[in-house]
Amino acid sequence: MVRSLIVILFFIIGCNTDNAPDVSHIKVDINIERFENSFFRIDTNQITTGLQQTREDFPSFYQDFMMGILQLNMNDSSGETHEVVKSFLSSYKGIYDTLQLMYKNMDKIENKLEENFRFAKYYFPDYKIPGIITYIGTLDAPGIALTNNYIAIGLHQYAGREFSAYHTMETEQLYPAYISRRFTPEYIPVNVMKIVSEDLFPEQSAGRPLIEQVIENGKRLYLIDHFMPYTPDSLITGYTKNQQEWVGENEGLIWSYLIQNENLYSIDPVVIQTYIGESPFTQNMSQSSPGNIGQWIGWQIVKKYAEKYPDKTLTDIMNASPRSILDEAKYKPK
Repeated sequence: MVRSLIVILFFIIGCNTDNAPDVSHIKVDINIERFENSFFRIDTNQITTGLQQTREDFPSFYQDFMMGILQLNMNDSSGETHEVVKSFLSSYKGIYDTLQLMYKNMDKIENKLEENFRFAKYYFPDYKIPGIITYIGTLDAPGIALTNNYIAIGLHQYAGREFSAYHTMETEQLYPAYISRRFTPEYIPVNVMKIVSEDLFPEQSAGRPLIEQVIENGKRLYLIDHFMPYTPDSLITGYTKNQQEWVGENEGLIWSYLIQNENLYSIDPVVIQTYIGESPFTQNMSQSSPGNIGQWIGWQIVKKYAEKYPDKTLTDIMNASPRSILDEAKYKPK
């Protein structure tokens, strides 16, 4: 049943294919490594032996996991490491068993990532694709992380929106339902390509005025859309289908509200959070609206700018200043 669902999800066809280049000649081979299988094979009566084997299997990521996820000191020779590992294995064994069934075969995800990376290599031929590795961490650990050698996929954040572990009081404080509804398999390729976009063009929006953050976030969606032209916009934005339809139908009203009711150059964190942060809907707008509405408006501004300058490359657009994009796009939606 679960495998059938994953297959169906990956055959969803987006609406961004008109100008998609032919990338069939670009060779990409993705082989997802499975750290969690090695780690959860550890016998709790033989912790030292099990950890040594996992370290030999994954010498680079082992350190990232032990220090970054389990928060252990690699030089600690006391029994604390054994106790933490034993407790983690015991507490997360049920989650591992569920995810092992759900992700027994990663072929569909590998195929999707190969497709996406072909587009990334088309636009950025010199980009070196990191290794891809999966792991299971504590529920507050990242769903996607970039390490020195890997893009690490935390499967604990992709168990399906109805997964019981997401609906405890403690977890819902971390991940309200409007966030955990995206903890599904089809978001893995999207979130991987978000990490790739940040690897290529590191985040630069922090501390900037509202409109600059709106456009910087829009630039990122514009880039990801080029890497994933066969992916629905609602997956790229993280909106529900209804929210995606709502922004499309109300583009002019959204922009009018922003320019009439907000200082576009505000650096007030509350204002920034209203339009850039996660929330079930945008304050002072319809409850049918999505949170983080600014990223979508920014995307439309960037698309308008790109239409006016068809000779500009993706790199040109990503490096263009937000103010020049705003000035030159002449964005006036109806």
